[in-house]
Amino acid sequence: MFDRTPIRKMDRKPNPQYTLCTPDSLSADIGARVRRRMFDMFMQRFEPAAHERVLDVGVTSDRTYAASNYFERFYPYKGSLTAAGLDDASFLELDYPGVKFVPGDVLALPFADASFDLVHSSAVLEHVGSSQNQVKMIAECVRVARRGIFLTTPNRWFPIELHTQLPLVHWLPKDACRAVLRRLGYGFFADERNLNLVSASELRTIAAGFERWHFQILSARLLGWTSNLILFGEQTL
Repeated sequence: MFDRTPIRKMDRKPNPQYTLCTPDSLSADIGARVRRRMFDMFMQRFEPAAHERVLDVGVTSDRTYAASNYFERFYPYKGSLTAAGLDDASFLELDYPGVKFVPGDVLALPFADASFDLVHSSAVLEHVGSSQNQVKMIAECVRVARRGIFLTTPNRWFPIELHTQLPLVHWLPKDACRAVLRRLGYGFFADERNLNLVSASELRTIAAGFERWHFQILSARLLGWTSNLILFGEQTL
């Protein structure tokens, strides 16, 4: 099921999708299918209207994976969609006419309060660093959203770590996990600034700190396990 292509110790650095699986691997194909299901959940939960402004946070410059910038690919109302990220993804404006690309850091989004009706982000939360930065990212998404947010992230308690493709190591206490990753040659992923997985309980703790918002933790499942968590929030005012 998962890509087992041998990787030399010195080469255990991620591709632009922050993963060690290749674009043509079964892992990548399964990941794309899970992301499509999460997109469908976004559409079903929010039922966005064509005129509503939507922000997708954390777009990538990668164009090799089927799941790269899947939200821009599937979202039907391109003219209402803004894509933001640190990578230069300006090609999205050509690939998907109507979409607007804006360079921006998720920890300090270059938009005024309530600039968008809905905010979406896929697999970014685990890459912003410390738990304090994760709170800051969610706070920024909440700040610029008028109606709701939909943030996806891998589940720490899924048995396969989806970036490294390693089983169970990430279930260790975080300091111990990072020590093991360094010894195995996965130094990039051992750095909290690059990968900091969260659990459903950690997401609930973060969400509890926001007033005037109602949050739910949704899940996307793979082989009976929760592979991805979704922080689904709606403003209560």
